[in-house]
Amino acid sequence: MRIAQVPPLYEAVPPRLYGGTERVVAHLTDALVELGHDVTLFASAEARTTAKLVVVRDQAIRLDPAPLKSDLAAHLAMLLDVRDRAEEFDVIHFHTDMLQFGLFASMAGKTLTTLHGRLDLKDLANLYRHFPEFGLVSISDSQRVPLPDANWVGTVLHGLHSDIDTYRAKTDGYLAFLGRISPEKGPERAIAIAKRVGRKLKIAAKIDQADIGYFHQVVEPLLADPLVEFVGEIGDQEKGRFLGGADALLFPIDWPEPFGLVMIEAMAAGTPVIAYDRGSVREVIEEGLTGFIVNNETDAVAAVHRLHQLSRRAIRDRFDLRFSATAMARRYETLYEQMIEAGDVDLNLAQSA
Repeated sequence: MRIAQVPPLYEAVPPRLYGGTERVVAHLTDALVELGHDVTLFASAEARTTAKLVVVRDQAIRLDPAPLKSDLAAHLAMLLDVRDRAEEFDVIHFHTDMLQFGLFASMAGKTLTTLHGRLDLKDLANLYRHFPEFGLVSISDSQRVPLPDANWVGTVLHGLHSDIDTYRAKTDGYLAFLGRISPEKGPERAIAIAKRVGRKLKIAAKIDQADIGYFHQVVEPLLADPLVEFVGEIGDQEKGRFLGGADALLFPIDWPEPFGLVMIEAMAAGTPVIAYDRGSVREVIEEGLTGFIVNNETDAVAAVHRLHQLSRRAIRDRFDLRFSATAMARRYETLYEQMIEAGDVDLNLAQSA
């Protein structure tokens, strides 16, 4: 198949530091190439890919030092480039939410759109009602709850490439928090759990401009505790060592998490996850096998004391089975084939009418 992958432009593909959607697109793209498909990636110039690369911006938006820039203009320009080349592809796979709908309404049947974010926002339901012709993919079944009537064509859980060197049989004896400093991610809850069990907690996290006030008011005062080490934002190379050295990843979220990529990144290292029961958690974590699903701080403390019951080798094996990039790519491959078949049927019906 001739497949176009169209990610957002906020981060490099894959990201240099923090970034979920662009990381998933990078791994999906390379896995599709490995499966023998002709894949074209539309991305910024620093992308690293085995696919054909169409450069649509000199660099990703977030780390671009230019003081004045328009993310909307950058994305619309990319989408126009994709539209100009649309006839070259059997499938155009968007990861740009709804931006492309107006431009691709006449060819919606050859597009697939994976939604990567939360969908419980006020204006989304009305927007998606205007474009029922676009097939949508969720990254967990729980993500669909706010939009039950949307044109869902499948759910594909994320996957990642991870070589065997990522796996760590022995740890360095700390607990880990990895992600973004924000109220819904719960770093202050992770600190409270670590303090109650008397274990060192390492925090590797990005701080968005919108969350600086929360960081200074809520999180920063807690970093003075000798049990807490704030590492800051890290990239892929550091991430494997960081997660592999941990006895567990703490994931004390308080929001409808659409997926939670860090959970499977931990599993790739053999590291169990202690996660609050929100959003996609029950679709990703297998209770008592790859981690523990809890409801509050007390449950999380008890789970830390049960970590010895879990096998790091078994956790890595479950990652390989359920969350490899190849497994993800094969699930998308099935959806692509269904799209193409449906398009052929529609064309044949139109010609015979």
